[in-house]
Amino acid sequence: MLNPETPPELETARWFNTDNPLTLAGLKGKVVVLTAFQLHCNGSRNHGLPQAERIAANFSDDEVAVIGIATPFEQHGKQTGDAVSKFIEEQNLGIPIALDAPNGSDLPKTFEAYELQGTPAILVFDRQGRLRRHYLGQVDDLRLGAEIMALVIETRDAPREQSIALERRLAAALVDPNAHHHHEGGGCCGGHGHHHGHDHDHDHEGGCCGGGHSHQHGHDHDHAPKKEGCDGKGGCGCGH
Repeated sequence: MLNPETPPELETARWFNTDNPLTLAGLKGKVVVLTAFQLHCNGSRNHGLPQAERIAANFSDDEVAVIGIATPFEQHGKQTGDAVSKFIEEQNLGIPIALDAPNGSDLPKTFEAYELQGTPAILVFDRQGRLRRHYLGQVDDLRLGAEIMALVIETRDAPREQSIALERRLAAALVDPNAHHHHEGGGCCGGHGHHHGHDHDHDHEGGCCGGGHSHQHGHDHDHAPKKEGCDGKGGCGCGH
């Protein structure tokens, strides 16, 4: 089971737009935003990757590292390394991008390790390397930007109490997107359409490839207390 306190390292077959392979361990000290995508996924093309480029353009790379990872779990023959390279050139993508390592099955290694259920997906890690956000589908720029900025402001060695206080402030300031269901068009690709709510996350259902069940699984890492009666399986936003 994925533990957001000690998330697994990225397992990749190839890197693009970077001289050296990137690792989560090597990026500790920065906030890391990882966008998972597939080449044929409309949600990735129209929202996930353009959003990643906007984040990279608006945050200093000394503070925030933005990475893309191609996670082919469908149409594997059309999502080879050469195809990814051509896609990057056609889409004029400038962020570092990895190709997920094959696993001898339909699901590549990083996709499986992070229990991803579709694309686009966004993972946000704090300066200590903890997984603080795990979204499936489309997330509003303002919300994601506010959450990234909060993690940038958080000190590099923030004690748990500071993280809890920060999450409570975010919960008080940001409106729960599930209450409004404002989704942009674009569609997404996915296997089962499960939404992962890591502790206090907010998930958008709009435009995931292959969504269907709309379940939400909570991976609690105790940055904020759960609501009364939350069992970690029903998508409660901890700290809300």
